[in-house]
Amino acid sequence: MFDIQNYASFVAVIVVFQVVPGPGTLVILSATARSGIGAGFGAVAGTLAGDFVYMAGAVLGLAAVMETHVPVFEGLRWLGAAYLCGMGIRWLRAPAAGDMAVGERRKQSGWVYFRRAFTVGMANPKVILFFLMLFPLFLRADAPKTAIGAMMFHVTSISFVYQAGLVLVGNAAARRLEGFPGARRLATRLAGLALVGFGVRLALNDR
Repeated sequence: MFDIQNYASFVAVIVVFQVVPGPGTLVILSATARSGIGAGFGAVAGTLAGDFVYMAGAVLGLAAVMETHVPVFEGLRWLGAAYLCGMGIRWLRAPAAGDMAVGERRKQSGWVYFRRAFTVGMANPKVILFFLMLFPLFLRADAPKTAIGAMMFHVTSISFVYQAGLVLVGNAAARRLEGFPGARRLATRLAGLALVGFGVRLALNDR
């Protein structure tokens, strides 16, 4: 289907890739909890934009360049790790949304969270290697160029559906937790610790 080999397996891999929690998931949930659905969808757009850049990079062969020029890859990896750790520490130190009174969720524009999610997405250069390894698994040698476009469209569409669900579920959960500031404070702290953990893992993980 769509000139994609093992179509069902391809879709399953993308679903699993989305379901496994990552920094982007945390940014989307945090944006939604702090500023509502609009901010959550801003973070979704930023996450999708970051994935698209890496997909395009994989298609254009940038991953091969990064593999050849190891210092470039390592530099990006360390910068990404530092960014994730820095964001996690800010979440650990900043007042949580739950510290506010009920109904006083701080409103920030979706553009703020778009930039934040995009930066987080770009903080992990290994994503480009994931796409570089993924696409050839499901392409025939004689597949037309449109097949790659179809694969990118599938990744973006599936990602959007899953992440939009995160926003809606996260918003409902945030509303329920408005009366429990301790729980929301704990969730923010745990998200901060998780981001620091992602950053440390990215820094220490050998290629």
